Amino acid sequence: MSAQTVTKDAQNGASGDGSGKNAPKKKKRPRAPLWTKLLTAFGLVLVLASVAGVVGVQYFLGKLTKNIQTSSSVLDDTTSGKTAVEGKLPEGAMNLLMLGLDTRAGWDQTGELSRSDTMLILHISSSHDRAYMISIPRDTVARIPADKSMNFGGATEKINSAYAYGSKDGRGWTGGAKLATKAVHELTGIGFDGVVVIDFTGFQGILQALGGVYMCVEKDAWSSHYVVDKNGKPQYAIGANPKSPPRNALWFKKGCRTMQPWEALEFSRIRHSTNGDYDRQKHQQQLLRAMAKKATSAGIVTNPGKVASVLAAAGSSLKMDTNGVEVNDFLFGLKDLAAADLIPVKTNSGTFASNAAGTGETINAVTQDLFKATAEDKLAEFLVGHPELLINDAEGAK
Repeated sequence: MSAQTVTKDAQNGASGDGSGKNAPKKKKRPRAPLWTKLLTAFGLVLVLASVAGVVGVQYFLGKLTKNIQTSSSVLDDTTSGKTAVEGKLPEGAMNLLMLGLDTRAGWDQTGELSRSDTMLILHISSSHDRAYMISIPRDTVARIPADKSMNFGGATEKINSAYAYGSKDGRGWTGGAKLATKAVHELTGIGFDGVVVIDFTGFQGILQALGGVYMCVEKDAWSSHYVVDKNGKPQYAIGANPKSPPRNALWFKKGCRTMQPWEALEFSRIRHSTNGDYDRQKHQQQLLRAMAKKATSAGIVTNPGKVASVLAAAGSSLKMDTNGVEVNDFLFGLKDLAAADLIPVKTNSGTFASNAAGTGETINAVTQDLFKATAEDKLAEFLVGHPELLINDAEGAK
């Protein structure tokens, strides 16, 4: 979505409270086939089967939810949305927090020792037809609040360590997600209506079910996890994480093309580039948009077998706290996201903002205002004055 589109929407449709109630009725956009609408976004797959009726809805939601691990212990009174009522999906704007784990081979699969190297806020408009993606820089030095129930006295460290502290001593993903959510809430002032935890390697199953996605590389970049063997084939380099490209590095060349599942996932993980983690944030948001576009393509939504395989892969990758809302009701209540625009937004203007001590990053003034606008559901209006914060997936790739 362009800055011009956001500007026009905010000027014409956003009321003072960000609800858009005074907006003129818009022409309905084309939808996916009536029998099903599918969206992969925020690591989450939403599906409806209207022609198939109640039985179809239950079948497809069952495919998605049967493997999802759920908890009601992540969100509490301090971190849930201000207007959120436990057990009820909010009628207005919503904020979801996604924590993407860096869980490596040999690590405890319950999540202990993992760091949430991806921390992404999904702000859903009050009309539930638009979602903004905002990444928290992983190296931000922030206050990680104390938690007596964990015997944790608090710390000031890089924010991605909050999950590791919370998951210690057998507390697993629920403890990790709880402390990470507290840290993000304290940093941003944003209350959350749901939390999703996903191991990003779990995305590969979804990508395989989708059959790859179309991605744009804006500048040549090399992988720190793969090399090219003597036969010219990509090979995973176990334990490798060099700071400069080896002679047999795997390069992603500038341009747009359909990537295989493993390629798309690896491209979204690359950090050794001009803007480091900010390029990675952009590529992860780009991957989510590409997955959503592919999932709503005719080749997926008109094929029940593909729908089922995507849902099965997605469900096995997710862990969720829905603030007491039944997971089926939570997903069904967000059905309008099936036609939503996913709008990626930059933090710190897309460049590293070193803190005074030189030990990590800080959050600049514009990003602090961005967080405030998100918390108050005034993000569309805020972006009218800051169109430079909007990300173009293909910028520089052609």
